[in-house]
Amino acid sequence: MYDLAVMWEWIAFSVRWLHVITAMAWIGASFYFIALDLMLKPNPALPDGAYGEEWEVHGGGFYHTIKYLVAPARMPEHLTWHKWQSYTTWLSGAALLMIIYWVGGELFLLDPTKVDLALWQGILISGGSLTIGWLLYDQMCKSKLSDHPTVLMLLLFVILVIMSWGYNQIFTGRAALLHLGAFTATIMTANVFFQIMPNQRIVVEDLKAGRTPDAKYGKIAKVRSTHNNYLTLPVVFLMLSNHYPLAFGTEYSWIIASLIFLTGVTIRHYFNTMHATGKGPHWTWAVTVLLMVVIAWLSSVRPTETWEDAEARDLTPYEQKFASAAGFEEAYDTVLGNCSMCHAREPVYGTMKWAPKKIYLETPGDVARQADQIYLQAGISHAMPPPSAVQMDEEARQTIIAWVREVRDQ
Repeated sequence: MYDLAVMWEWIAFSVRWLHVITAMAWIGASFYFIALDLMLKPNPALPDGAYGEEWEVHGGGFYHTIKYLVAPARMPEHLTWHKWQSYTTWLSGAALLMIIYWVGGELFLLDPTKVDLALWQGILISGGSLTIGWLLYDQMCKSKLSDHPTVLMLLLFVILVIMSWGYNQIFTGRAALLHLGAFTATIMTANVFFQIMPNQRIVVEDLKAGRTPDAKYGKIAKVRSTHNNYLTLPVVFLMLSNHYPLAFGTEYSWIIASLIFLTGVTIRHYFNTMHATGKGPHWTWAVTVLLMVVIAWLSSVRPTETWEDAEARDLTPYEQKFASAAGFEEAYDTVLGNCSMCHAREPVYGTMKWAPKKIYLETPGDVARQADQIYLQAGISHAMPPPSAVQMDEEARQTIIAWVREVRDQ
């Protein structure tokens, strides 16, 4: 039954929901512990080995936190590990990437106007590329560059810019930015799995065995945790970018994505400094605003693809089935009359300047390419068109449903 597409859509929604929930938990924990670490104050009355303390008030009570820079004198009876947030966020994100960009690869992953690849090749690049960043970054952290943290961060930024450009040469704009976010998130989760947690386990085992833990393990974990802190905000932007065509669907989307990493640094620098000193450097906001102005300007450059280019592009065999199916002409007329005023290369509805999500529904080829989304958005659901724009009657929606099911039920 074609309505399995409905179930599949809900599976994707559920996985996305899980991903957002666990991401909030991970990011929240990261922000809190970085802030806590920077706010610690020395106190001579603290126990031996204690680095600092912090008093906080929240939820009707007071909290007194003490940090041991290496480890306490003995192993505490209860120890909470903060690891599930990172692992579950990455695993749910990987599952969501597979659902949308692998299973739905012909629609969302590959851009045939950029490179001619089979879907399996695109999936191989998608999965394989996520490990490259971690391998390069990890080797840099283990080299003498670890003694030069600023140089290390600059080199990481160069890698991210190269990957942003590279993804944009192969994938659709939406997939390119999403993969750059996944690429960065893989580095962050790998930091937790391969460095932060193993080093903390060594310290715990030393305590259990009655040995004095080596301070180097805590330092390694702290460096990786700090890097994760600066990468967090750009990853959030990239994960949200697929909802905003001005971010992913313009000529210079790869430059926009690269500049977003700089805004992440400036914003986090402000808050980190504020937590440490009580006052953040206001120049960071000026730099952030300037970067966003540049990003907005870059996004206003019109795409080079013309109407003729898009129409001349070959349909995939899957898309050709929809173009030749019984009921296509009626469905095409329905979409043209209800959707194309917004989903056009030059929209004519209101003050709209760009088609939502850069989805065009003007030509027969356009409609055939977007058959699945038209079915879900304007057929079985009433998500589109917006009621404030067009009142689409039930007969029109049934025309769309009948057309798509003609293909799917074969």
